[in-house]
Amino acid sequence: MNALIFYLVYPLLWLISKLSFKAIYVFSDAVYLLIYRIFGFRKKVVRNNLRLCFPEKSEAELKKIEAKFYRHLCDIFLEMIKTLDLQPEDLKERFIITNPEAIKEIDNSGKSAIVMCAHYASYEWITALKTYDADLRAFGIYKKIKNTYFDDLVKQIRTRFNTEIIDKNVATKTMAKNKFRGIRGYYGMVADQSPKASRISYWGNFMGQETPMFVGSEVMAKRLDFSVYYFQINKKKRGVYEAQLVKLAENPNEYKDFEITDKYFELVEAQIRKAPEYYFWIHKRFKHQKENFENKQ
Repeated sequence: MNALIFYLVYPLLWLISKLSFKAIYVFSDAVYLLIYRIFGFRKKVVRNNLRLCFPEKSEAELKKIEAKFYRHLCDIFLEMIKTLDLQPEDLKERFIITNPEAIKEIDNSGKSAIVMCAHYASYEWITALKTYDADLRAFGIYKKIKNTYFDDLVKQIRTRFNTEIIDKNVATKTMAKNKFRGIRGYYGMVADQSPKASRISYWGNFMGQETPMFVGSEVMAKRLDFSVYYFQINKKKRGVYEAQLVKLAENPNEYKDFEITDKYFELVEAQIRKAPEYYFWIHKRFKHQKENFENKQ
């Protein structure tokens, strides 16, 4: 069944990847009408998240953010598919790193770095980092998709520009092994997701909510003595993004526990409050409540 679904869908995805960007966004507008106006894909989750994070805003303001978010969601999904046919020089024109010298800084430091990324703007195009530096190896930590055919497709998309993919279940082991072998590089991690209940070790404040934080990036950085950066991405217009590497910690063990994590979430929140429509609101980011969690212990 997995194979059947994939082979039915893949021809459409391939055709989309061959479209011009102008045609991509015409198609995106049509998809927006379908998933938002007609089917209301995960609309309840999006509205609950927005009301929770912006209690000061009116319903009219929240619905305006909601509509803009769904337009952006359709754009980044189709941009990800377009990556199948995108050339490195095209990606560099559309995903501009404003401080590429920071990549050289990582290279010259003599050690590896963890690059923390949020579900904001075009996180899928973090692979553009590799187009700016041919020396350091680039690794992306990802979660496997159950359908192995689509999993292979996602890996194909994310490795188009020589980024190497590591399953999150073996990430720590692989990173330690690479360090032992003298393999240096930067490891991209989407670090704003909600941890599993069994792995909650720290509660912090994010978007006005006391919520469990994913601390894996900080823990691994301290264990392996990797520097830590935040990959701050801003959407300038459809299909054009600017990003910069913001250093969070050169020597992570000099920081108190969870201080780096808090610093990261402060930067993510500042971006969201400035332009909330570019955050990935379809995730149930605030599903764990501390009071309910403690009562179960």
